[in-house]
Amino acid sequence: MGIKARLKRRGEQPGIVGIGWYRPDQWQRLLEISSDRDRLEDTHEEWLGNASRVFDFLKRKGLPVVKMAVDVEDLLAWCAKQGLAVNLESRAKYVTEKVSHGGKEPA
Repeated sequence: MGIKARLKRRGEQPGIVGIGWYRPDQWQRLLEISSDRDRLEDTHEEWLGNASRVFDFLKRKGLPVVKMAVDVEDLLAWCAKQGLAVNLESRAKYVTEKVSHGGKEPA
């Protein structure tokens, strides 16, 4: 059963799905500040390939997905303000908040 069908069956409507999109020049900094560094790809190129595949998969499934530009220093400040470590969960929350507030897609 597809993602949209599962949501519909549970009575939920899929919202916009945001995928954090990182710049190559900030990748090393993201690795430095992330408590789950072992869950991240070693290079921006590896990450970009995986993120692009996920983005394309969600698009093919018909979900409204956007690439959300993430400035790593803004992410770090946001996590500090929220009292959160920089990890998968906090990165997802940050992107979700940006999407809900009309954040920018990368150029």
